[in-house]
Amino acid sequence: MAQRRVLLKMSGEALCKEGGFGIDPKIVLDLAMQVQRALSAGGLQVALVVGGGNFVRGEQIARQGIDRITGDKMGMLATIMNSLALQSALEGVGIVTRVLSAIHVNDVAEPFIHRRCLRHLEKGRVVILAGGTGHPYFSTDTTAALRAVEIGATMLYKATKVRGVYSADPVSDPEAQLYERLSFLDVLQKRLKVMDATAISLCMENKLPILVFSMKEPGNVERALNGERLGTLVE
Repeated sequence: MAQRRVLLKMSGEALCKEGGFGIDPKIVLDLAMQVQRALSAGGLQVALVVGGGNFVRGEQIARQGIDRITGDKMGMLATIMNSLALQSALEGVGIVTRVLSAIHVNDVAEPFIHRRCLRHLEKGRVVILAGGTGHPYFSTDTTAALRAVEIGATMLYKATKVRGVYSADPVSDPEAQLYERLSFLDVLQKRLKVMDATAISLCMENKLPILVFSMKEPGNVERALNGERLGTLVE
């Protein structure tokens, strides 16, 4: 059976309750079970990238007296904590998992080595890509786009709090329109909040489609990984 390789990107805040802090084990376990059910159908290889905003956001604390480079490094460490939590939950439901980090934390994660990452995927392991790009000033959205291109993913899934990409903020504007399909140029020209411009440009140059969907709706992660059309497709 031909293998479909995908990358799932989610925010750190997705691992805790709305407005909360840290990690909610129930949310992480539910996510792990959805990934497990999607993998059980066969023909799928999955890599994950998770943010660190449930612990710290480098850009935010940089405005509060900590320099940006230090803040971003703190954010990278936060992504490693979230990745370890995801690894524990995934292995708890029977999925062999590896955490590969862009910054060296050899006691808790393997270093990110491109060929090693590919080998893990080929062996059917879920790979969690932690530590951002290893450099300040790059978001985890950019990390997700970069890693997806590096591993040859056929789709980048962006799990968010809302159903997809809207013409305006759907929370503050009840007239906001949900887009079903967009081009990369649409996103850049209209300054739509999908991912940062660096990530969008990287996906556009490499013809990597992005599916933006809500992970707040029960079962949506499983449905997306199974190839069901949800939210907004950017291509």
